[in-house]
Amino acid sequence: MDFKQVLLPREMHVGPGVINDTGAICKDLRIKGNVLVVTGPKTLKIGGEQVIESLQKNDFEVEDIIIHHPSLETVQEVQDLLQKCSAVLGVGGGKVIDVAKLASTSLKLDFISIPTAASHDGIASPRASIKNDAGSVSLEAAPPMGVIADTRIISQAPFRLLAAGCGDIISNQTAVLDWKLAHRLLNEYFSDSAAALSLMTAEMTTKMADAVKEGHVESAAVVVKGLISSGMAISIAGSSRPASGAEHKFSHALDIVAPKPALHGEQCGVGTIMMMYLHGGDWRFIRDTLQIIKAPINAQELGIKPEHIIEALTKAPHIREKRYTILGDRGLTSESAEKIALKTGVID
Repeated sequence: MDFKQVLLPREMHVGPGVINDTGAICKDLRIKGNVLVVTGPKTLKIGGEQVIESLQKNDFEVEDIIIHHPSLETVQEVQDLLQKCSAVLGVGGGKVIDVAKLASTSLKLDFISIPTAASHDGIASPRASIKNDAGSVSLEAAPPMGVIADTRIISQAPFRLLAAGCGDIISNQTAVLDWKLAHRLLNEYFSDSAAALSLMTAEMTTKMADAVKEGHVESAAVVVKGLISSGMAISIAGSSRPASGAEHKFSHALDIVAPKPALHGEQCGVGTIMMMYLHGGDWRFIRDTLQIIKAPINAQELGIKPEHIIEALTKAPHIREKRYTILGDRGLTSESAEKIALKTGVID
């Protein structure tokens, strides 16, 4: 039997007010010396200042940097500041966390993920998305050493972000179906444990869909725990397969073709409706669950024109071509893409 190293967060702190324990948590994790806090202009006020205050109260020397436009150049700026630091803390949304994650990975430093919203599974996964000249690219990274998710702060973020996080979790269902398909047809490596964790997370989220409410601390906890579990499934698998299939290809294609893309999790949710239809599964259940959560279920609710949905479906098979999915390797014609979108109600 082949064994591989699986890196997972050592500690996960989820609950209201836990951000104020950041300094103590870092001490418990044996972090010493100078630390760098990476945050955004808005998230500095939302959570960054509390993190810095908590660290200073626990005798840490703290530097900080505000990220305005996440990019590979920004990652390099953070790396430059980390030369005299022992750890980096990312406080903010997915883009801020991904910049901090990539910078810490390059220098093999400890990284603490402190999300201020729960819109996708990057808060705990060993992957990071960053913009380059061709759009966005997903890169391998080390998972965070710890996650500090203050559910009071996350519950106060725009509800659209939380609903998007649910969409990202629910998309695990078609991602695992695609992974099983690639295993059967191409003998691709498949991890039963990673797939089981991914599916359990998606199923728990769908069962609790009517409990996901705006402004509720408990709702934020449900979604955050699901996103952390998805990130752990990715770590166990050694790839993003348990949480990324054709629905993610569709979302990445939309990012390219749509003038103003929606949120990643929103697009993945809509993509899951169509990909579940192609798999012959209960796509109506997926659609109805997203509707309960108040996540988009069609092009109009995404704010994207029907023609861009069709174009994204035709381009999706050519995104990460080595990753085999239900879309096959020959691609879709515009006619077949339109038929799929019409049948599932994604376009009128």
